[in-house]
Amino acid sequence: MPDLALKVDVDTFRGMKEGVPGIARILDARGLKASFFISFGPDRSGLAVLQLLRPAFLRKMIRTNAPGLYGWKTALYGTLLKAPLIGLAFPDTVRGLMSAGHETACHAWDHRLWQDWLFLMPASSIGAWFRKMVAAYEGVTGMKPRAFGAPGWVMDGRSLEAAAGYGFSYLSCSRACAPFVFAENGMLEVPSNLPCIEEAGVDGVMAALKQRAFGGEPQILPVHAEVEGMAFCEAFGSLLDRALDLGYRVRRLEEIALSLDSASLPTRPLTKGLIPGRAVPCTV
Repeated sequence: MPDLALKVDVDTFRGMKEGVPGIARILDARGLKASFFISFGPDRSGLAVLQLLRPAFLRKMIRTNAPGLYGWKTALYGTLLKAPLIGLAFPDTVRGLMSAGHETACHAWDHRLWQDWLFLMPASSIGAWFRKMVAAYEGVTGMKPRAFGAPGWVMDGRSLEAAAGYGFSYLSCSRACAPFVFAENGMLEVPSNLPCIEEAGVDGVMAALKQRAFGGEPQILPVHAEVEGMAFCEAFGSLLDRALDLGYRVRRLEEIALSLDSASLPTRPLTKGLIPGRAVPCTV
C-alpha cells in the first residue's frame, strides 16, 4: 500500500482564517490527517508586486489567477494595507489542528521576505527570522517544533546551517524525487515530490498519483491553504477520494519521516533547479 502525506502550507492571513478550516473539514469528513506547515509572522504578500517585473512570475500570476485565489486584500498587505499576523493571530486554530490529530510545523516568520530575498539577507537576519518563527510556534503550542518547511522551497547553505540549530527531526524544504540527507547539515529531508494544483492542475496531480501508485517511494503532496482550502476545495476532496481508491494510505509527514532510516538514504548537497509550473528556481 503506497504512502501519501499531505503537506499543507499556510502562507497568508486569509489562508489561515478561511483555507485552514476548509481543508480541516475536507479531511475530517474522510477521517484523514495532514501536516500543516504554518507561517506565524506578518502577511506581507503585497510585496510580491516587485516580482511582477520578472516575466516568468507575471505569467504564473496570470495562469493561476492569483488575485482570484488569494484575494485583492491579500495583494495589498504590507504595502497599502498593514501586514496582519498569520499563525499568531489564530492560536486557537493552531491548537485545534493539534487536538484533532494533525501535525503542525514551522513554515515561516515572514514568508514573502524569505521567498523573494533570502539570498540577499545577511546571516544575522536569517538567524533572527528563525528565532522569531520558533518562538512564535512555542508560544502558541507550548512545544518545540519538530519540522521546518521553507517558503517556496527556497534554501541556501546559510539557512541549512541555521536550521541545524533547532533540533528539528526532519526538513521538508525541497522538490526532490525521494528522501535524502543534506550534506551541509546531516539533516533528513522529506521532499514534496508530487506537483501541486497550482503547478499542474487537478488532472496533472491525479496523473502523477496514478503513475506512482505502485512505486516504493512515499509520495508527498504539496497543498496550499489558499488554494485547496478555498477555490479548489471541491476538487481537492475529489482528488483525495480518487487517491484512496488507488490504494494510497494517507499519513502525516512526521510518520513517514520516522519510518525512514537516514543511514540508508543518499547524502547529497543542496541543489537548485526550476521545476514545471514554478516561476523561480527552488531546492530540488
